Amino acid sequence: MKRERIEEIAELLDKRGKLTLEQLDGFFPNVSQMTLRRDLFQLEQQGRIIRVRGGAMSVKEVQKVSGEPYTKKSTIHTDEKIKIAQKAASLIDENCSLFIDGGTTAMYLAKEMPDMNVHVFTNGLAVAIELSQKKNVHVTMIGGQVMKDNLSTASPVAKSYFDNTNFELAIISSTAFTPEYGFSCASQIEADLLKMTRMKAKSLYMMLDSSKIGKIMPYTFAKIEDIDVLITDDDFPAELKAVFNQKNIVVM
Repeated sequence: MKRERIEEIAELLDKRGKLTLEQLDGFFPNVSQMTLRRDLFQLEQQGRIIRVRGGAMSVKEVQKVSGEPYTKKSTIHTDEKIKIAQKAASLIDENCSLFIDGGTTAMYLAKEMPDMNVHVFTNGLAVAIELSQKKNVHVTMIGGQVMKDNLSTASPVAKSYFDNTNFELAIISSTAFTPEYGFSCASQIEADLLKMTRMKAKSLYMMLDSSKIGKIMPYTFAKIEDIDVLITDDDFPAELKAVFNQKNIVVM
């Protein structure tokens, strides 16, 4: 019975793309929400769905706009990314203009963002698609070469684009971090774009799940002192938190 129900939930999500817990209640009126949550957790462990706030979405839905590497990354450390995204979303004010990058944590941020009047610049394809479903969010894509691993765009001519745009806040994520090498990523063209974003914004918020600590990628785009707020998860080491606090950087 349980196996049949789980298979039915998976099929529903494949057909509809995304369902809330309330919608699942309607399909399974005799099953408690706690049981449905456990079913979703099991499906996520199998790599078939992605749990999001208040429900879940099918991995196949993500694959419509993403390649295999991006899909795989979006199903790793999901709970941490969602918590970080929720914290970041709470810091966005109505009527602000901001930049969001194209990482998988940024995709969860796009899902968690309230539907309010803000203008978002992004180089993330999945981020732009998610935000475009919100009625009041204005979305501008930054063009350039598509990097398939993270479904982002970047271009050497992006500087001229930034010269004519304005945003107060940048919320970006990092593939790797060490205190010595700072925040780094695998692509030089992406690092250059994030450096420009960092210099353009009045405030820089960094999203970093603790699994990225101790990793070093080839291209550094920011040092500790370049950021204003670090948004992380509950496993972030206390000794590292102290390093950020010494530099008057808020750690959430």
